[in-house]
Amino acid sequence: MTPDWLLYLITDRHLIGDRPLTEVVAAALHGGVRAIQLREKDLSSRDLLRHATDLISLARSAGAVLLINDRIDVTLAVEADGVHLRTDSLPTRVVRRVLGPRKLIGVSTHSLADVRRAAEEGADFVTFGPVFATPSKARYGRPLGLDALAEVCRWSPIPVYALGGMGGDRIASAMAAGARGVAMISAIMSQRDVRSAVAACLAAAEVHGQAARLTHVSAGVTIQPHAGASRNTSVGLLGKEGP
Repeated sequence: MTPDWLLYLITDRHLIGDRPLTEVVAAALHGGVRAIQLREKDLSSRDLLRHATDLISLARSAGAVLLINDRIDVTLAVEADGVHLRTDSLPTRVVRRVLGPRKLIGVSTHSLADVRRAAEEGADFVTFGPVFATPSKARYGRPLGLDALAEVCRWSPIPVYALGGMGGDRIASAMAAGARGVAMISAIMSQRDVRSAVAACLAAAEVHGQAARLTHVSAGVTIQPHAGASRNTSVGLLGKEGP
């Protein structure tokens, strides 16, 4: 399965106040979200299973996909569409053997080397970030920036979703840099009117999605989006030549 959505919603129930998680996710689905990652790492296994069971029902009704953060067992238990792995999770190739070819595997990445490894081991897509500063990703250090995103998108053989500080004009910038879409947490989960927030973000992504198919010029270097990316030699993020 090839990811074709523009907005990848990552849950964080600590941002939603006294609202039930199902209520917020349902509003996001009504707004147009078609891909959700259940990422509630502090829950017990039983509580996580309960939330996953609730969300898979909502996702199915909306024609959306649900991925579970890191938990292969919960993914299989609720028959979710896939799993999203951290950089310190089980290797992607091992998870692929367990889940088989039909489940989606997403991987969080923070460098070109991470992206290449994920693709080589069988991931379907990656999130890359933080592109911009955001409290939820502060522990990962300084933002990587649009130039790094553009470089990764150029060389990645699989879709890249920009993560970190996404919203407003930044969505357009990420799409123009070659991202397939954007991954969002607080810009959606913390909003009182989730449905309208999703609709606005999707509108920005759809309007500027065409720019991701055009040549993007960053720092004087011509960058092509990953989908037909040239294999010409280029200096990568790690100071190595491209593949």
